Amino acid sequence: MKKLKRSIVSGMLVLALGMGMALDVQATTIEEAQQKAEQLDEEKSAAEAEKNALAEQLNQIIVEMNEAQEKLVQKQEEIKQAEEDLVRAKVDENTQYQSMKKRIKYMYEVGNSQFIEVLANSENMGDFLNNVEYVNQLSEYDRDKLIDFQLICKEVEEKERALEEEYQVLKGLQDALIAKQAEVEKLLSDKNLQIADLEDQIGENAATLQELIRQAEEEKRKQEEQAAAAAAAAAAEAERQRLAAEAAASSARSGGGSTYIPSDNIVVSGSGQLSNPCPGASISSTFGYRTFDNSYHNGLDLAASSGAPTYAADDGTVIIAGWSDSAGNWVVIDHGNGMVTKYMHHSALAVSAGQSVSRGQQIGYVGSTGYSTGPHLHFQVEMNGSAVDPQAYL
Repeated sequence: MKKLKRSIVSGMLVLALGMGMALDVQATTIEEAQQKAEQLDEEKSAAEAEKNALAEQLNQIIVEMNEAQEKLVQKQEEIKQAEEDLVRAKVDENTQYQSMKKRIKYMYEVGNSQFIEVLANSENMGDFLNNVEYVNQLSEYDRDKLIDFQLICKEVEEKERALEEEYQVLKGLQDALIAKQAEVEKLLSDKNLQIADLEDQIGENAATLQELIRQAEEEKRKQEEQAAAAAAAAAAEAERQRLAAEAAASSARSGGGSTYIPSDNIVVSGSGQLSNPCPGASISSTFGYRTFDNSYHNGLDLAASSGAPTYAADDGTVIIAGWSDSAGNWVVIDHGNGMVTKYMHHSALAVSAGQSVSRGQQIGYVGSTGYSTGPHLHFQVEMNGSAVDPQAYL
């Protein structure tokens, strides 16, 4: 028995170790996916930061372009005004020039007689000197006025040239801004494509990570089920050995014991997963809570006449066939895969512990031994150590 326990414990340790190693391998893959997710998130954040910087740069360029356009419009207005000023100056210059030509022509055609007449009609020397001065001033006025207009035209022309040069500089600046805008828009477009690609990679990696986690959880669930099954098997074996020891001790005690009456009868009844263990019997108590005694009934009571045969519900190994103070003469069969069936209150048994039985093979005779109020078979089905409703399997 000690060797058996050591074997069971060793098997469970090997299973747990294998489960841990499998999870570690899977966890490494999940960790790599998580690291890649973090890396992709960092790259996306950096790309979005660059995109925001480019967007700010583009906005600044647009502001500068608007300012340059306003300056160009203003400069065009200044050039237009200078052109108008130049036209007026040239008109004034031409008017003065034409007026001076007329006076010169007039003086040439008339001669100096009028000037002499003006001087001769002077009443005194002062008046004479004044008239002489008037004539001189008239000639100087024409000459000075013409020079003034010529200077004005020259200034306006120089101003117009300067404005044209400024306009060309502004036009060059605007062209450079347009080129820079196109360059930044291209960079921004490329950055958007990069971000979209990163988002696709993030989505694919997230799907991969989710699938890896699902696989890891599924593997963990399977291994936990295997570990639970191994533990249940170990517990069942330990329980079998304990019950076998108790049955042997109970048989040795006075006042209790089991009658063994072998039989070769085989009767398979019903179409469920399990065969009916007592065909023709009526159900006297179902599985579940019972109001009449405020108790929970773990099995199905099949009322039959004393001595009626009982049968194994399915293939399995008899782990108990003996006496119990509460169950009376009872049989416990292990069917594997966590299923165990119990048959209680027999008047006599037809099998012994350790025996392999077939589905429908007779195992005993209906009685009222143990805690019983009348002849019946208490039939109990357990899955992984928990009682379940037998009617679901019949």
